[in-house]
Amino acid sequence: MLARTRCTTSCLGQCPRPKSPRQQRRLIAMAAMNPITSPGSKREGDISDAFTSLSGKAFELLPDRFRQLKLRLVQEHEKFVIAGWKRLVDTLRKENDTVSRLGPSIVPQLRFSHLLEDLDASKAELKKRGVAVVRGIIPEDEARAYKFEIEEYVRLNPHTKGFPADNPQVLELYWSSPQIRARGHPALLKTQTALMTSLWHTSDPNTPVSLSTPLSYADRLRIRLPGDAKFALGPHIDGGSVERWEDNGYGLGGVYADVFRGEWESYDPFDASGRVHAVTDLYDGLGSCSMFRMFQGWLAMSRCGPGQGTLLVNPLVREAAVYTLLRPFFRARRELKDLAGDKDRFLAADNWEFTGGEVMTSELQGATPGHGQEFPEGMHPHLELDRTMVHMPEVKPGDYVVWHCDTIHAVDKTHNGTSDSSVLYIPVCPTTEASARYVARERAAFLEGTPPPDFPGGKGESEHIGRPTAGYVKQYRSPAGAQAMGLEPLEATTGDTPGGKQAVKAANEVLGFCM
Repeated sequence: MLARTRCTTSCLGQCPRPKSPRQQRRLIAMAAMNPITSPGSKREGDISDAFTSLSGKAFELLPDRFRQLKLRLVQEHEKFVIAGWKRLVDTLRKENDTVSRLGPSIVPQLRFSHLLEDLDASKAELKKRGVAVVRGIIPEDEARAYKFEIEEYVRLNPHTKGFPADNPQVLELYWSSPQIRARGHPALLKTQTALMTSLWHTSDPNTPVSLSTPLSYADRLRIRLPGDAKFALGPHIDGGSVERWEDNGYGLGGVYADVFRGEWESYDPFDASGRVHAVTDLYDGLGSCSMFRMFQGWLAMSRCGPGQGTLLVNPLVREAAVYTLLRPFFRARRELKDLAGDKDRFLAADNWEFTGGEVMTSELQGATPGHGQEFPEGMHPHLELDRTMVHMPEVKPGDYVVWHCDTIHAVDKTHNGTSDSSVLYIPVCPTTEASARYVARERAAFLEGTPPPDFPGGKGESEHIGRPTAGYVKQYRSPAGAQAMGLEPLEATTGDTPGGKQAVKAANEVLGFCM
């Protein structure tokens, strides 16, 4: 038993905090051996396994239980859903014109040097667009050096896997030194905290989530080479697919309840209260995120711009998500080919009818259990993704790109640039008890060098030369970086809500720092 010593206010009392590195290692080793927190045993794979289209599989008809689910979701609200659909179609027509006209310039840009000032000035636009570029988080030379170190790590470990298999560019790497350093960089953690506290909120202050205490979610990296056309990942949303409609998925938190009542204008994408309880991965997919990511993100390690193998987004976070949810309840009366290609007549609200009652189907366009939500061409016509998916503005090493967890995003079909397009995937995650349980398993995976629990399994980096240890994390990173990885106790802040303080306390208990 570890000695009980006085801890921070995060524990709200007494905590068996390790007094020496030896005790700390013992605690972590015990957690790693715990079958509840040890890594999973998924089969080996790569990023293509997370998406039906990228894996080469076909979209299949969903079982009848999804038809029954759809009927229940809108029961007694059908007329309100129909009215809401008409308002949404009209709104999208106007908003799509704006997005198409402005292109990449529509993406809000913030300066790390003036972060809080820029966040405050751009708050309304940030919430509308759901995406941002934060300039200069990490010095350019330092961020550029990350890529060179990773290339050397791969050179020393030629058995490193990735996609595509014949020329890996999205690498199955999670624990390289640059990834560890970037995730725990004080400036990046400061940015994550500012994004969460400035843009997100809880409608119930007792919601057990801390917006001021980021947790680390280990993800992959990309070094995409000029000319590549295989990593042609089309429009999609991560964080599950069918789960968005399921009662025991996002329904557990009532995240989209307003939408299914026909009151979509009341839906707040930045209210964390419901999402804390939502389950985003019901099918244990390869790459299906089971942790609460408020924003997905990547840190640039190279310069890249539109058409150069970069990210595209649909910058209408609320309207696009609402359309995705309601699309399965409506069908066209007359198809585009029957209207002589007249797009305006095809998209007009009066050309679309509600598919309730006996004509309800099980279809959830682009959704497949165990995979991300996709947007195959033609399935979601009112989004006009051919003209509303906009490129990120040009970025340089050290810039951080973030997008809301419900944002539709894609990558350039072909990298038409002349140099590599390289990023580290680093999302923004608040502290919740469920996320801490994931971090406990992730911590065990780090110690073993195996892939994190959400990702394809196998040996991973367990035999890689130059893989960093827990001691490396503590030696080279800030205390907050070690805390985010579950290697040190989390600390609540004075600005935390009652629910936030409770979340930190519960997380520390899960991570083995409180009893």
